[in-house]
Amino acid sequence: MRPLHPVAPGTRSALGIAFFVLFVAFWAWITLGGHVNRIFLADPLSMLKDGWRLLVEDRFWLDILITIWRVFGGFVLASIVAVPIGIAMGAWKPVEAFLEPFVSFARYLPASAFIPLLILWAGIGEFEKLLVIFVGSVFQIILIVAVKVGSTRRDLVEAAYTLGATDNGIVKRVIMPANAPEIAETLRLVLGWAWTYVIVAELIGSSSGIGYMIINSQSRLATGQIIFGIIVIGLIGLLSD
Repeated sequence: MRPLHPVAPGTRSALGIAFFVLFVAFWAWITLGGHVNRIFLADPLSMLKDGWRLLVEDRFWLDILITIWRVFGGFVLASIVAVPIGIAMGAWKPVEAFLEPFVSFARYLPASAFIPLLILWAGIGEFEKLLVIFVGSVFQIILIVAVKVGSTRRDLVEAAYTLGATDNGIVKRVIMPANAPEIAETLRLVLGWAWTYVIVAELIGSSSGIGYMIINSQSRLATGQIIFGIIVIGLIGLLSD
């Protein structure tokens, strides 16, 4: 294998599928072969049976929809607030100097640390779950968008000024269009992180959602249901990517 040498699309797909096949085969071997106690790790067949039972008998699909709503609801709120602030920080250096120290500090604070406060402020309803997603996402989006906007090619900006563009016109017609793909990529990245925040929020003070099902299954040693819930999260993440 040559370093950095591209792989054909068909080969890439085959290699990706091969990994999953080998992973499931190894999982089946250690569980069905008796190498691991099934109390600690369910086998693939039992996991699928438990998952089907959850969907059909326990209406787990409702929990899935609730979790999806929480993720996208909180993420959209964070994006609406964060993207304009990030653009302002990247475009105008005084704004960056004013906000960057606080945003850099806040982005290191884990969203889970705010859950006790958010429960006190907003209760244990849906708004609290949305706030967890919001807090976990908003500062990450702001800083990444600011960095992307701040690295806009100077030659594009100077060319626009030469053609008579105003300061506001530079932002609207040069900076934003030039960075739209990068901003979209940032939102895609942070959306993946939002899934970790919602599961943490649902593990505490919740009566619905995928995270609630996982913690409820843990108390009953139902590892098949736990694994099924984890796989569902991964599949939804892939579909929303």
